Amino acid sequence: MYQAFLVKYAEIGIKGKNRYKFENALCQQMERTLKPLDGEFVVERQQGRIFVEAKGDFDEEDVIEALQHVFGISGICPVNVIEDKTWENVAKGVGDFVEQQYDKLDFTFKVESKRSDKHYPMTSPEVCVETGAYLLDRFPELRVDVHKPEVRIWVEIREKAYVYSKVIKGAGGMPLGTNGSAMLLLSGGIDSPVAGYMIAKRGVFIDAVYFHAPPYTSERAKQKVVDLAELVSKYTGPIRLHVVNFTDIQMYIYETCPHEELTILMRRYMMRIAETLAKKNDCLGLITGESIGQVASQTMQSLAATNEVCTLPVYRPLIGFDKQEIVELSEKINTYETSIQPYEDCCTIFVAKHPVTKPELKMLHRSEEKLVGKIDEMVKTALDTVEIITVGE
Repeated sequence: MYQAFLVKYAEIGIKGKNRYKFENALCQQMERTLKPLDGEFVVERQQGRIFVEAKGDFDEEDVIEALQHVFGISGICPVNVIEDKTWENVAKGVGDFVEQQYDKLDFTFKVESKRSDKHYPMTSPEVCVETGAYLLDRFPELRVDVHKPEVRIWVEIREKAYVYSKVIKGAGGMPLGTNGSAMLLLSGGIDSPVAGYMIAKRGVFIDAVYFHAPPYTSERAKQKVVDLAELVSKYTGPIRLHVVNFTDIQMYIYETCPHEELTILMRRYMMRIAETLAKKNDCLGLITGESIGQVASQTMQSLAATNEVCTLPVYRPLIGFDKQEIVELSEKINTYETSIQPYEDCCTIFVAKHPVTKPELKMLHRSEEKLVGKIDEMVKTALDTVEIITVGE
């Protein structure tokens, strides 16, 4: 039924002289997303709008679903294209569109128009009035309601004329790659995939690191994280997942340090390793799924203790969310069912019975002094043996 899709954006429109850079990035992401689909698609920029034109047969639902995973798109409008934009052809084209779209032609409507071609002989208000009059004459049961219409019909006059009547909500945000890259600490839980999604939505490319602890964590736990990365990559594009063998480090901390400090000490070493990988991959920050007070390692004091070992900024997009809000977001991006599979990661396996909730830095420093030397070699070995799995290619 449709020949093309008009793609709307929001924030990109206020970028001034740099707007073309964001538009180009958005077009590139759209082309990448549409490439695996059946059919041939041409993505074209036109004065504050982006059009996707289909060449040959295609599946409309597949195209819409793909575009809904592209950050930077605020709305997707399936459009009919009127090649000859003389007024008679435009009016007839709008009438044919309405007849194709709606079985019962007894609704209230309003016509809205945007005229980018300033040489067109009719102004936008004139297009609205004349189109409305034509529709009322052709379909007598229709009624105009300019305040609360049941159907809005948009007519855009550009190099060609375009007509559409529905705007499908997009993912919003900024196009990927317009704000650098960051390293996500990805576990098998609910929170971290959502955190990665939220930072990617702001135009950030995502790499990820997962801390694996065989034999205490199974290969199925590792596969669960790979599956989560695959789901997140539908929005973020390809993700390089760095799998770090953390067993020796965990066991050495467990055997050497007070157990109530176990969680926070492990977390500090995870952050050190993640930051090393981030710098190696030219990432500009770390991303975690932490939320204030959710668990012992996420109190204000614990977060401050974690931050102390980092020189890169740590982005925590879920910091003020409660659990239900995070769950709802995970359901939205389709990671929830995978996250709740009963395969535990290293953080849940080595939880102390009574973890410290208000760690003191001087006590943590004292404990870490016992680890110096041997643990440095373990960290080096862990970094030298990182397994990299690329998902979403």
